[in-house]
Amino acid sequence: MPARLKDDARSPRSPLTLAVLGLVILTLIVGFLALGVWQVERRAWKLDLIRQVDARVHAPATAAPGPVQWPSITRRGDRYRHVVLHGVYDHDRETLTQAVTDLGPGFWVMTPFRTDDGFTVLINRGYVSTERRAPATRAAGQIRGATIVQGLLRITEPKGGFLRANDPAADRWRSRDVQAIALRRGLTDTAPYFVDADATANPGGWPVGGLTVIRFPNSHLVYALTWFGMALLTAVGGLLLARDERRLRKGRP
Repeated sequence: MPARLKDDARSPRSPLTLAVLGLVILTLIVGFLALGVWQVERRAWKLDLIRQVDARVHAPATAAPGPVQWPSITRRGDRYRHVVLHGVYDHDRETLTQAVTDLGPGFWVMTPFRTDDGFTVLINRGYVSTERRAPATRAAGQIRGATIVQGLLRITEPKGGFLRANDPAADRWRSRDVQAIALRRGLTDTAPYFVDADATANPGGWPVGGLTVIRFPNSHLVYALTWFGMALLTAVGGLLLARDERRLRKGRP
């Protein structure tokens, strides 16, 4: 039978079927629009966050938060603050955590820093290659005595990396878990954050600091356009359905 005759033989849909289809289409349109609006709001939030972090990074360094301030430290409000500390390194209790950097794979050197104010902060002194993991291979960089450290405040990274947990008992670290490292090294009065040291060169060139990567994925505009596009396509599909139904009813005997 010709396609035209087949099409003409179709009967209009029942009122119940049309009501269900209309409800489904309306629900999809509202849902897609809501998701699009949410992504627009998320984009505004992300842009504001980027502005805040950029301001913190480039602001003059301020004293690292002490014990009184620790309970109020948050990821949103404090990460990447530009801070300065005065004190002494405890190189005998450094910890190496796995790192992947622009310089290649290797380790971050996490060293306790006893501040002049009496508390301890873990300092990520920077990157070392596998060949430089032993302190003896970078002895010149093991700064002794009172010193000053500037860098960016970072929030602790508990439990480990993606699908790879830290193993404190074996001293294998995939992330910079401040609490676990402090416990393993027997540190007391330790800040709940760590500090990425800036790019000030260490004697002998190792560790290499200043490698903090500040990146905030911001694809919310693409997602918003996708959801709004889905809403538009659904609406167009509903209109085509309505037009088809109207044509069937006009051609009905």
